[in-house]
Amino acid sequence: MSSAPTLAQIEAAARLVHAHMPPTPQYCWPLLSEALGTEVWVKHENQTPVGAFKIRGGLVHFSQLAARGALPTGVISATRGNHGQSVGFAARLHGVPATIVVPHGNSREKNAAMRALGVELIEHGEDFQASREHAAALAEARGLTMVASFHDDLVTGVATYALELLRAVADVDVVYVPIGLGSGICGMLAVRDALGLATEVVGVVSAHAPAYARSFATGVPVDAPALTAIADGMACRSAEPAALERICRGVARVVEVTDAEVREAMRLVFETTHNVAEGAGAAAVAAARQERARNRGRRVAVVLSGGNVDREVFARVLGEESESQMPDS
Repeated sequence: MSSAPTLAQIEAAARLVHAHMPPTPQYCWPLLSEALGTEVWVKHENQTPVGAFKIRGGLVHFSQLAARGALPTGVISATRGNHGQSVGFAARLHGVPATIVVPHGNSREKNAAMRALGVELIEHGEDFQASREHAAALAEARGLTMVASFHDDLVTGVATYALELLRAVADVDVVYVPIGLGSGICGMLAVRDALGLATEVVGVVSAHAPAYARSFATGVPVDAPALTAIADGMACRSAEPAALERICRGVARVVEVTDAEVREAMRLVFETTHNVAEGAGAAAVAAARQERARNRGRRVAVVLSGGNVDREVFARVLGEESESQMPDS
């Protein structure tokens, strides 16, 4: 059974993370609360130096490698974008060359952001799983160290966003957290438990990439196609066993949101907060909107995990007709 980080470990990670970036804000936006029918707090992980929460894990992982005298001569990883930016950002800080494998058709702007961090970018495969398998093969062939997308250091690092949120906002009844490979929600669970809170943690997955929903329902890893067209950060077709174990122990339920619901949530976030949310970043809002009746009178938090969406994609989403327009000012 894998163990969650302790409060002392998460606090130490927070000091390390905050040496490179300030805490991100959490705001209660009146229009969003009105739209979702209750008090809603948004944790703005779209406002980190790489536009997503993942940077926290990379900073802590590479710092731990350095502290152990185990910095590799080169690293490789696979990503749909945000994990790769985290690896690139932290590797550059420590002078370690980084290679990142992405699937064909990956976000053009996420690819550009990774290249700007100095990584060697390789396109291979039709989805994240294929890219990950290719990265593992390249690691062996080139003598590179593989940086996994789920690792205890990464969980400890990303848990710092949950520590900021749950210490800043008292008595959160329920928090919605998107699930990619699982580090973000495992970090939330670790903080909730370390602080002794009763906050209900709800996982959010794409209905078009339901591997974690099906795995949560059965208690064992279940593969499923990853066919989402908008929430690439949740396009996972294989559940990570170590993450699933923690999710099954501590998550109240897993909500599935469709691409249409995600696009509606992206529009809603922009209309009510004027923040940009990528598909996975808007998924928590989509789930809270789906469960609006259930949450009446409760204090709700949603994790806006990232804002890295290509301009033309976002423009197309904003140009679509919303199911319910906001009232005129």
